[in-house]
Amino acid sequence: MKMKYSTSEIRQILTKSSKEEKIRVIESLWNSNDPLVINLIIERLDDPEITVRGESFSSLNLNENQIAEFLKTCLKHESENVRGFCALILANRKEFDSIKDIIKLTNDPSAMVRSCALGALGHMKANDAKESIYNGLKDPDIEVKKSAIKAGIDIGDKNILQSIQSFSSDEDSEIRKLVSEAIAKFS
Repeated sequence: MKMKYSTSEIRQILTKSSKEEKIRVIESLWNSNDPLVINLIIERLDDPEITVRGESFSSLNLNENQIAEFLKTCLKHESENVRGFCALILANRKEFDSIKDIIKLTNDPSAMVRSCALGALGHMKANDAKESIYNGLKDPDIEVKKSAIKAGIDIGDKNILQSIQSFSSDEDSEIRKLVSEAIAKFS
C-alpha cells in the first residue's frame, strides 16, 4: 500500500496535530501493513481524545492484514487503554489463538482492563476462560462483575447461572437485567 506520508510525518501528525488531522491520517491508514505504522496507530488507543481512540480502534479492527502479533504484544503495554482495547480488537477480529494471553488480563491491576478482557473472552465464547469468569464474578469492581456475568452468559455456562443467582437482589439495575437474561437463557 502506497502511503502519501512518510513514517516520520505520520508519527509527527499522530503525536502533535489536531484531533481532526489525526483522524484523517488514521482513516487513510486503516489497511496498512507497515509495522511502524501499525504500532503508531496502536499508540493512539491511548490518545487524550476519545474520537482519536475510537478511530484507531476501528482502523485496527478493520485492517485486513495479519496484525494479531502486534496486538498480542500490546496486551503487555504500560497503558491500560492499549491493553484493554487490544484485547477487544483481538476478540472482534476472532483471533482465537490470543485467548490464553487475554485470560492473563483478567488479573490486571486495572479494573478497566479486567472488564475488557472478560468482555473479549465472552465475545469469543472462550470456554477455556471459565475459571477467570468465575473469579470475575467476585471482583470488587461493579463493571468487572457485569462483564463477568455477560461473559458467562455469552459462553453459555449453566454453572454460572447458579453463581449469579445470588446477584438478583443486587442494587445495580444492569446486574439485575443481566441475571434475568441468564435465567431466561438457561431455563
